Amino acid sequence: MVRKRVLVQWIGHSDLRAMAASLSSAERDELMQVLKGQLPDVGTAGPTATLIRNQSFDEIRLLTNYPEKWNSRYERWLGVPAGMVPVSLPTPTDYAAIFAVAEAELAALERCYAGTAFELCLHLSPGTPAMAAVWLLLGKTRFPATFYETFGSQCAVVTVPFDLTLDVIPAMLRSADRHLQTLASEGPQDVEGFDQIVGNSQAIRDAVGRARRAAIRSVTVLLAGESGTGKELFAHAIHKASPRRSKPFVAVNCAAISKSLLESELFGHVRGAFTGAEKDRKGAFELANGGTLFLDEIGECDPDVQSKLLRVLQPLNGGSPGLRLIRRVGDERDREVDVRIIAATNRELQQEINRGAFREDLYYRLAAISIRLPPLRERKEDIPLIANAILQQINASFTAEEPKYVNKKISGSAKKFVESYGWPGNVRQLGNALVQAAVLADSDQLTERDFAAAVGEVSSLHLPASFAQSLGAGVDMETILSDIQRNYLVLAMRESGGVKVHAARLLGLKNYQTLDAQLKRLGVEAGRDY
Repeated sequence: MVRKRVLVQWIGHSDLRAMAASLSSAERDELMQVLKGQLPDVGTAGPTATLIRNQSFDEIRLLTNYPEKWNSRYERWLGVPAGMVPVSLPTPTDYAAIFAVAEAELAALERCYAGTAFELCLHLSPGTPAMAAVWLLLGKTRFPATFYETFGSQCAVVTVPFDLTLDVIPAMLRSADRHLQTLASEGPQDVEGFDQIVGNSQAIRDAVGRARRAAIRSVTVLLAGESGTGKELFAHAIHKASPRRSKPFVAVNCAAISKSLLESELFGHVRGAFTGAEKDRKGAFELANGGTLFLDEIGECDPDVQSKLLRVLQPLNGGSPGLRLIRRVGDERDREVDVRIIAATNRELQQEINRGAFREDLYYRLAAISIRLPPLRERKEDIPLIANAILQQINASFTAEEPKYVNKKISGSAKKFVESYGWPGNVRQLGNALVQAAVLADSDQLTERDFAAAVGEVSSLHLPASFAQSLGAGVDMETILSDIQRNYLVLAMRESGGVKVHAARLLGLKNYQTLDAQLKRLGVEAGRDY
């Protein structure tokens, strides 16, 4: 009996780029604004069309997270009957969401073909690595499948020479999981290289355990987290815990350097490359050769620099995973360096990718290992420890300048305030509050009032005089409410350092576009130095 062959797969960017090459210039430009990347030659099939042209299937199911107009256009371009399955994913790398969608689709097919022999075929090439990983997991466990992969105009059956249920999972349960649990059970002070990180909460232990594991290899690491969560401190710790610890650690703040100079700062330049380039100069990549390059605020890079970083991060065949080719501005030859990259951002890069501000392919190069650093509100038990550690440093610094300085301590009431306050600016804001309180306090005991003044608590907002007063002959409620909103907007912009995505989150707004509208309506200057 001939079994029906059913193909299930995702549609990926490469598929739509292949279609884009055949569209009108207006349609092509609209599509490529979102897809980014290089437009292939006309006639390039893309992974999905390549497989379908080389193999025959009785049913084709294409899972897609793209807009309906692109789905229908792609189905027509493909030229074969295919069932489009529109789904919604928060991001194309959300394993939990991808797993739920894929499992539901395969379970529905299993019910549809109940009692009928059919061959399930899963195509691994289109979509993100997370999607391919989920297909492998499901196709080697609950839904036995034949795996396909495409490359150029060719396709092949992929042999996966292991059984997850018999070979891999039991070993993971016995060893790797146990090892990860051991790593996460140790506090930062017990881990070599991470002793400068203060805290014992499970959230920080998990982050340290993941970073410690990443430090062993020279793979790129992306540190994500709000402003002030200690991303540079973690980058230093990963470097100190790595085999590169004796080599240079070079940090570049991509947001602090003008766009016109950032390329030179990263890659260097040769004499005469531009006005003011009076001699050859090494860039950060060469200065960090053998060691670690920390690219802070990577989300601030403009598209040109992103494109050049993507080229540099392209892995070279053989040797260390840190081997890279760089070219100084104005030079005609490439130079080889061996650099481990750690990048950091307080932006939601998936949102930046969706609006076309950050390259998706660069994101995947940077996030070989991604580590999220928890904000203080998720590790409240660590706040007193961090506050005491910072205050000790402040006391030592002030004593060195002023021998008669009296060391400050945190009173009981202040401790309660410190533990209960939200600290939207995280460790950086806590440190600033401690410095201000230590400078302005009237005694050696820092009180709740000292901290409240330092952080500009809600009580210090300039609310209208009529707030909470008798209505008397009446009030202008619209003006009062606008004043309250305006004060909260200013406070949010100040505590977020002017980062609108963060400010919107502090105010409970759905997105920064809503915040933008509020800022304009109420006359709050978004570009002001908060």
